[in-house]
Formats: sequence, structure tokens, C-alpha cells
Amino acid sequence: MTLYVINPNSSQGVTDGLKKALSPLEALGHPIRCLMLNEGPPGIETQAHIDSVIQPTLQLTRTLDDATGFVIACFSDPGVKDIRAETALPVLGIREAAISSALTLGNRFGIIAIRQGSIPRHLAAVDAMGLSDRLAADRALELGVTELADETRTLQRLLSTARHLRDEDGADVVILGCAGMAQYRARVEAATGLPTIDPTQAATAMALGRIFLRQSHKPEVNHA
Repeated sequence: MTLYVINPNSSQGVTDGLKKALSPLEALGHPIRCLMLNEGPPGIETQAHIDSVIQPTLQLTRTLDDATGFVIACFSDPGVKDIRAETALPVLGIREAAISSALTLGNRFGIIAIRQGSIPRHLAAVDAMGLSDRLAADRALELGVTELADETRTLQRLLSTARHLRDEDGADVVILGCAGMAQYRARVEAATGLPTIDPTQAATAMALGRIFLRQSHKPEVNHA
């Protein structure tokens, strides 16, 4: 039985980065497998991209008969509600999980987005969660998903942005607002001194907790 972490874009580099970032959680003993949506765009950066991967992601989850749960590794949480409607298994979106985790690590969180166009979607999601007063700021790197593989440039912008969130916006927790930033979490945390959340790690840890506790959003089904 396997917890599936689904990358809805078609970037092998992002998928490989997720595998590496989740390796510490393998010590808990539950199988974790990262999958890539081959028909997805190289990066999910627009509303059109988000809309285009919902049905293929849903179809993929329907084929995974040995699943104990699903993590959707895109910060826009595409298809999470649709998948939850079809299964009693744990289904975690990484944005929702990251924000929830941030509330336990500090008072005000800052989000690092890939592009400026992502920020209105983030703000709407935070507002829908009733947490706008806990958001210090949301700042963009102005790098696309595939550009995040340029380690020197990405790390430089991440550190600069995280320091702005800390020093100018008053954030005491940093959320990396893209699954493609996973490899940089520890370095951002070390350089800023702030708890830094990789959203896929946060969601996967939460999903494992649900699996071990046999806890479901449909408890009447789970305990039938």
C-alpha cells in the first residue's frame, strides 16, 4: 500500500526534487511514491494550466488501486476537492497543508511565489481560509517553474525574497510557494533563521499522520 505524491506538471526535474525532499519521511516506514502527470504542462503557472490538469489528475488517482492516500504537489491545489469527493482516503493539497503548518510555527507567514501572476490566486486562497490577517506578504521571484532548476539564480532570489519577507514585512515563517522549490528549503531556513516550509513535505507528513491514525474527511465511510 502506497501514499502517492502526484506532480501535475510534466517536469522530471521537479519530480526528482520531490523524491529527494521526501526521503526523510521514508524513515516512518510507509511507502511513498512520486508520480508525474505526463500530459501536464512543464510548469503550472496560469489558471489555464490549473484547469487543464484537474481531470487528468483525477483520472490518474482512479487507477491507483493500492493507494493509501494522495498528495497533489502543486501550490494551486488542482483537483483536491474533486478527488476528496470520490474517496475516503486522505487527500492533501500542498498549499492548504503549508499554510496550516505555518500557523503552528509562527504568528505571521510569508509566501514566496514564482511569478507576480500567482499572487492573486494565493491571496484569494488565504482569504478563503479566513487567514488574511496572518499573512505578512506574498512576494514573487519572477521565475517560471522550469527556471527554478537554475540553482545559482534561484537561490539568490529566494534568499533575497525571504529576507524581505522577514525584515520588511514582518514574517516569522516562510512558505515556499511552488513544489519546484523543494531542494532549497534547508538553505533558506539556515540563511534567514526562520522556519521555512516546503509545501510537499508538509502535506506528505500530514497525509502520513492521517494514514497512521485512520482519519478521514469521510469518517462514516472509513469506519464502516
